[in-house]
Amino acid sequence: MDEVEVSTVVYVSPAEAYDFLVDFPRYADYSKYLKEVRRDGDGSAGTRYALQFSWWKLSYTAHTEVVDTERPNRIDWRVTEDIDADGYWNVTEVPDEAPPEAETASEVSLRIEYDPGSVSAGSIDLPRFISLSRVIDKVKPLIQNEAERVVERIVTDLEGTHREVELTIHTRPDAV
Repeated sequence: MDEVEVSTVVYVSPAEAYDFLVDFPRYADYSKYLKEVRRDGDGSAGTRYALQFSWWKLSYTAHTEVVDTERPNRIDWRVTEDIDADGYWNVTEVPDEAPPEAETASEVSLRIEYDPGSVSAGSIDLPRFISLSRVIDKVKPLIQNEAERVVERIVTDLEGTHREVELTIHTRPDAV
C-alpha cells in the first residue's frame, strides 16, 4: 500500500474542525480536480459519497463510504469500487500550539492509503494508446498535491482568514 499523510495545525477547537470536515460535499470547492460530490447520508458511519473527478482527458467517479466516526476526533472512510483505498481525518487538540489571539488549536491530519496495483484498466476510460501504468505514475504526485491544497484551503475557511500554513507531509513509499 502507498500512503500519503498531510497534517497541519488550525486555531480552532476539535469540535469546530470536525463539524467542518464532516460536511464533505463542500470539498468540491477546495480541489482542482474534484468537480462534484453527491452524498447519501448525514456524514456519520454508513454515509456514501460519489466523488466526480476530472483530470486531463480522464473523468472518474469514486464511490466511498464513511465506515466509522469518533466525534470530534476521527472520520474513517473507504473507497467501495475500483481501487483498494481507505483513509481518515484525525483531529487532536494541541492547545500549546495556539497563538495568543486563539483560545485553542487542533492538529488536523488527512491520511490516504491506496494500492495503485488494484486499479484495473476497465475501471477507467483511458484514451487510446495510453497505458494504465503511465496514468498511475502521473496521478501519484497529484494525490499528494491535492491533499496539500485541500488542507490549506480548509484552514483558510476554518479560521476565516488566509495565512501561511505549515504542512507536514509523509509518504510511503518515499517515491510517491
